[in-house]
Amino acid sequence: MTRFTGGCGYTSVAMMNKCLRVLYSLMLSALVACAASGESGFVHTSGADLVDGQGKPLMLRGTNLGNWFEPEGYMFHLEQTAQSPREIEELSYELIGPEKADAFWKQWRETYITEADMDRIKAMGFNSVRVPIHWKFFDSENADGFRLLDRLMEWARKDHIYVIIDLHCAPGGQTGTNIDDSYGYPWLYLSPEAQQQTIALWKGIAAHYAKEPMVLGYDLLNEPIPHFAQLQRFNPDLEPLYRKLVAAVREVDKNHVVILGGAQWDSNFKVFGKPFDGNVMYTFHKYWTATDASVIKEYLDFRDKYKVPIWLGESGENKDEWVAAFVKTLEDNHVGWCFWPYKKMDAPSSEVTFDRPVHWDAVIALSKMEAGTGNAEKRIAARMLPENAQAAFDDLLEKIKFSNEKVNAGYVRALGLTVAGQ
Repeated sequence: MTRFTGGCGYTSVAMMNKCLRVLYSLMLSALVACAASGESGFVHTSGADLVDGQGKPLMLRGTNLGNWFEPEGYMFHLEQTAQSPREIEELSYELIGPEKADAFWKQWRETYITEADMDRIKAMGFNSVRVPIHWKFFDSENADGFRLLDRLMEWARKDHIYVIIDLHCAPGGQTGTNIDDSYGYPWLYLSPEAQQQTIALWKGIAAHYAKEPMVLGYDLLNEPIPHFAQLQRFNPDLEPLYRKLVAAVREVDKNHVVILGGAQWDSNFKVFGKPFDGNVMYTFHKYWTATDASVIKEYLDFRDKYKVPIWLGESGENKDEWVAAFVKTLEDNHVGWCFWPYKKMDAPSSEVTFDRPVHWDAVIALSKMEAGTGNAEKRIAARMLPENAQAAFDDLLEKIKFSNEKVNAGYVRALGLTVAGQ
């Protein structure tokens, strides 16, 4: 019998097998401990810090891929009657017909965010993106949203960019405004059916991405409950709904961070009690405020009280000087950030911009008029010819191609990031 030597010092097959069983048990225990601590390749929370899969502190510097799954009227310079995704789609139906409009929007989602965009985001120095989604593209495992988001994940893995999935448009609507594509009221809080649909939606998303380490976490509801006095009655309903959503996620995914935003556009943390999940981060949004630490003090206090990470999920839409000052305040206070949005039409307040397409002023003019078939005669008289409308939407698809876009260098530098080649 050959004598085996080493750490176990066994001299027989029986002893060797016993030693191997001990080693296997030790390795299994280590893996279990690693998984329990979250240090298994997934970003997770550690007290008041967000840390990577190896337990190293992670400062998020991100951009929002808004206008991709959930178009917003202001980013097209549209007004009044075309603000929500549905209203913008209806305007396109009116101008070029339902069949061509559906083909346009399908191509829009294929073109708006590409591998080249993710490469550029990496080159600028971002380490994360927040992806606002509309529920209708993720309502089944075969829904087209998963195909597009899976493609984004491939690029994210290559560029090592973390992805935060943000439910911008929830079933029933969490705000009652244009940003969630709802019907003028936050029916989510009154509709058991909409809540069950939202629960099932998040469970499906979490099951799909449970083993994907480049998914950082799930931003469960974007900017719930506006500041409108009549709607603050729903404030007490928000955390109970979050508990239901988190419970659904945890049934299928114990790896990823769950992200909770406060009421009143992700600004009011008074709706929260003690954290109820061991891997949770809280998010706030800030626009058009002062830039000093007083603006974020209540969130810093919340972090200190409960020893949980906080994160700025949206900010921006301002001048470069404001952006630079606010980023400094955030980083001085160890708060990760994600500015809004990555790109939009003919605007300096985003990392990337693209020109208005031909005939777009006529599209804007129609968007200002009273909508509805009751106003059909006036709208038909004011509208452009169908062939000019088609040219406008065709040109828009050209304008959003990576090769036709422009980088707002001043804005990128205001974020403390790098403009490629400069």
